[in-house]
Amino acid sequence: MVRPDDVKTYIEQGLACEHVSVSGDGQHFEATIVSAAFAGKNRVQQHQLVYKALGDRMRAEIHALSMHTMTPDEWRAKN
Repeated sequence: MVRPDDVKTYIEQGLACEHVSVSGDGQHFEATIVSAAFAGKNRVQQHQLVYKALGDRMRAEIHALSMHTMTPDEWRAKN
């Protein structure tokens, strides 16, 4: 079974991030991802970057992933 820490590692290995947090039950996950790579991209494009980082794991290991994607500036303004 895939753990939230596994999903976090997969994302970090495929995308330069300032912050990643993941929770979930082994099939359904929720992630907050902060990356400068998201700057100038709409939400769909941001999510595509995360899906690209996860690659085939999205089809084989991860049943569902809900994402909150932000740029570092958006993250700092929120926190």
